[in-house]
Amino acid sequence: MAISNSDLRVSSRTTWVVLLLCWGAILSEGYDVGVMGAILPVLSGDKGWALTPVQLGWLGSLALIGMLFGAALVGTLSDQYGRRRMYFLCIALFSCSMIVCALAPNPEVFGAARLVGGLGLGGIIPVAAAMTIEYSPPERRSENYGLMYSGYSLGILAAALVSIPLLQHASWHAVLGLGAVPLLILPLIARYLPESVEYLESKGRGADARAWALKLGATEEDYLRFQAHTLNRKKGQDAAAAKSVGELVAEVFGAHNLRATICFWLALFLGLLMVYGLTTWLPQIMRKSGYNLSSSLLFLAVFSLTSAIGGVVAGKVADRLGALRTVAWCYLIGAVGIALLGFKGPAFTTYVLIGVAGFGSISASLILTGLVADYYASWARASATGWALAFARVGAMCGPLLGGYLASMAIPPQWHFFVFAATAVLAFVLVMLVPPKQARTPGLGNAAVEAAE
Repeated sequence: MAISNSDLRVSSRTTWVVLLLCWGAILSEGYDVGVMGAILPVLSGDKGWALTPVQLGWLGSLALIGMLFGAALVGTLSDQYGRRRMYFLCIALFSCSMIVCALAPNPEVFGAARLVGGLGLGGIIPVAAAMTIEYSPPERRSENYGLMYSGYSLGILAAALVSIPLLQHASWHAVLGLGAVPLLILPLIARYLPESVEYLESKGRGADARAWALKLGATEEDYLRFQAHTLNRKKGQDAAAAKSVGELVAEVFGAHNLRATICFWLALFLGLLMVYGLTTWLPQIMRKSGYNLSSSLLFLAVFSLTSAIGGVVAGKVADRLGALRTVAWCYLIGAVGIALLGFKGPAFTTYVLIGVAGFGSISASLILTGLVADYYASWARASATGWALAFARVGAMCGPLLGGYLASMAIPPQWHFFVFAATAVLAFVLVMLVPPKQARTPGLGNAAVEAAE
């Protein structure tokens, strides 16, 4: 059986501390994403900035361009310089950018701050994903990942809920300013977030690795077994230690994983296009459909809340029935819900369909991200996730732009939903084409696979 941080059998307290801190980071990211959808209807009516739908789409996409580079860069750097350090840096970067956005005097400064903040937003995902997987027992990895990533949906929910009173009684600047709150928890992160024991061993810092392992609740026997296994890997056996860039590329793009990589990347591309397109434009689409601003923001809140609950449920199902099958059917269910939103009906029905859309878009994409994080060898986990998300960020960037392009056309609002439903169907097909790994245990755990390799 391959050894990983999870196999050290750290205390449940350690697992929950890591899970909570990673949840908080993803919550902050969700707020950042949701805040653009929340303030977009107000920005569109700001006569001082006089933005067109396409320009609004670009403002929504600039942070995603930063995420494109942040996901690849930070994911790789975390394997080389430590995940704890990169986590801290990413939180500080995107929180400070929100302050600049809140004080921006013009669209140019606003856009530049969004771009820089996107580096931190993109980087935090692969780091949080890797740490959650590493410090969770194999039998609970999908469930814990779903819990961690529920913060994303709850962040969008928070953005929608706080925007309702603030946009009525203050301004969109105040909504953005709240995005800097994570700066207040940096001392807690510095004190309680552990470093990867695998990383410390790979850098020859055996004393630090042992100290962390024992502090986190591992036994001396578990640590010595882990250390011996690490030393053997350094002699040429299967590795959980840091690898060269060439070895990382071979693991992700080698013949044994090429088909899976292509399908993962394209499915994530389409999934994030759908998620960010709907998140950014849903309130505006609903306003064009005849709803007032408060009701439109409530639709965004329902969209995010159901996806948060759906992520946890989907994680439990994935641990029992298999992640690939679960993700695929979530996308298909979401496609049906999104398409039906194009036909206006009673308010209750609309809320239900929006809930289904949230479940079949955000929930499916977050579980798929977790599957990518654990599909490859553990020593390439953060890099593989970062590279996949870097490509997927192109889709995320295209989502708001696609919404802006559709908004600029003289077409009925329901065509927005039909287009996004089509992307969900394509994502379903791609996930179904991902080959299962041999000797793979149910859920996300791949210890048996790595042992077989």
